[in-house]
Amino acid sequence: MTTEHLLIIRFSALGDVAMTVPVIYSLAHQYPNLRITVLSRPNMKVLFENIAPNVGFMAANIKDEYSGIRGLNKLYRRLLAKQFTAVADFHGVLRTHYLRLRFNMGNFKVEHIDKHRQGKRELTAEKNKKLIQQPTSFQNYADVLAKLGYPVKLQFTSIFPQEGGNLRLLPDKLSQKRDFQQWIGIAPFAAHKGKMYPLELINEVINILINNHPSCRIFLFGGGTKEKEQINTIVEKHPINCISVPDQLKGMNQELILMSHLDCMVSMDSANMHLASLTNTPVISVWGATHPYAGFLGWNQNPDNIVQLNLNCRPCSIYGSKPCMRQDFACMRNINPDTIAERVENVLKNR
Repeated sequence: MTTEHLLIIRFSALGDVAMTVPVIYSLAHQYPNLRITVLSRPNMKVLFENIAPNVGFMAANIKDEYSGIRGLNKLYRRLLAKQFTAVADFHGVLRTHYLRLRFNMGNFKVEHIDKHRQGKRELTAEKNKKLIQQPTSFQNYADVLAKLGYPVKLQFTSIFPQEGGNLRLLPDKLSQKRDFQQWIGIAPFAAHKGKMYPLELINEVINILINNHPSCRIFLFGGGTKEKEQINTIVEKHPINCISVPDQLKGMNQELILMSHLDCMVSMDSANMHLASLTNTPVISVWGATHPYAGFLGWNQNPDNIVQLNLNCRPCSIYGSKPCMRQDFACMRNINPDTIAERVENVLKNR
């Protein structure tokens, strides 16, 4: 009897891939005899390494080795050798559409994601906007599995045990959390300006938090060279309380360990919201051009921790990439720093 072997395809941004984890975890534990292979970009491997024994990972660099039709044909031949019995396209773009076409021609069971584009168009319309909650990405992924004959009940808490990741794997400076300390993460960056709370206002949030909790440690998350420079500017103003995560840690695995020990995370609508969610850390999420109704709120996050303004123009974009029609980014700039700090306080009181 042939062992059922499911291929799940999801490339794209880190946050989108991170949102597959609760679904794949649920699938793996509810179908322990099903082999599962996740196909994604190489740097996503850490998200799937310890999900379950029946989950494997396959890396594919679609911008280099597997770019273009020739590259996709090469990738298809490599996939064919794995003897999959079904294919789940969690991405639904031209590249994965082509791979689906090849698998369909080979008479494989193939299903793909429904992105509910019409509902999202109505959500972001300039006129006759319809503020209706769209199905979450988690549900959209689960729907693909159901169509393939693998209905799942979404059950997931964290990629780590209840006590969190092993702090001893981090540098000495971060290897121990004192009982009297509040550990707060702040991820102030996002891919687009419409999704970023201004850094000068982030500074005000930090001032309030330090004033309320003089012994707290505030961990600032970011990636690129420019972001590191901006983080270091903040750290220079608060050298006792603030720590630059990119200067201290190496790689996503260490960042996830640290996130699992935070009392809370302040994040934009960005990948760090989703990474923190995978470690069962409460996230105060700040939304501007985008909106939780599009279905991208972090896994199991409390809606009470969402910070956003009611403006007629919101949301103007699903991914935050459109220019601000008001040209003043009021959706972010008009959020009072006290509001964010108060949400943090509410979370800390209930920890």
